[in-house]
Amino acid sequence: MGEPKITAQHIRESKGHRRIPALTAYDHPTTRLLDEAGIPLILVGDSLGMVVLGYPDTTHVRLEEMEHHVRAAARAKPCALLAADLPAASYEDPEAALSSARRLIAAGAEAVKAEGGRRIEGQVRAITGAGIPFLGHLGMLPQHVLEEGGYHIKGRTGAERDALLADAALLEAAGAFAVVLELVQPAVAAEITQRVSIPTIGIGSGPDCDGQILVFNDLVGTYPWFTPRFVRPKLHAFTSMREAIRAWADEVSGVTSQAT
Repeated sequence: MGEPKITAQHIRESKGHRRIPALTAYDHPTTRLLDEAGIPLILVGDSLGMVVLGYPDTTHVRLEEMEHHVRAAARAKPCALLAADLPAASYEDPEAALSSARRLIAAGAEAVKAEGGRRIEGQVRAITGAGIPFLGHLGMLPQHVLEEGGYHIKGRTGAERDALLADAALLEAAGAFAVVLELVQPAVAAEITQRVSIPTIGIGSGPDCDGQILVFNDLVGTYPWFTPRFVRPKLHAFTSMREAIRAWADEVSGVTSQAT
């Protein structure tokens, strides 16, 4: 309460001054928790498809589902910047991208994120041209996991390195306030970070980005059935919760057996 509101410009101006911790949130209490913990950038990520909705990957998430979760998160009225993913198939061309971005903003998001570089230049420029803050996403693109046959580290070849550098420069020129680098070879992520004037926010891309982002559930162990190799959970919350639930169930079972 009473803390200054963080904007996309604040995140952009963090480069070279302070590192950026970012986490995902998909509901009101988690958003409030992260905000109270001082997280400056909260993303309503399409990763909710897997850790909340039970889909096998993010390609199944629909815009209507993103709107629902954005509304829930926005009700927390965080001081943090609240960004939201444009889901797969919602930004196939500039007109669709702008329409989808406006829907997420109307739901309460303060910035939107989409995956890709040169392939979506027109979409990015349509969004930023309308005054909507845009967060880029390069490297491994989860919405293309089916095309790529899995989650692979990017930047291992000279061609991939050059493409990543070009895409990062393009997003910077198109008005992105920051860019997420997912599963990018650490040396390449460090080079991108040095070359662009906007912050890079890494996930599985080494320690030299301007910030780091994780799926909240991975950090605190509330999706224990799968944890990415690059994540070291700070808590195993579901283990403790499972024990508490079993203890309560045993108490109830004991009371019931005595009553009968």
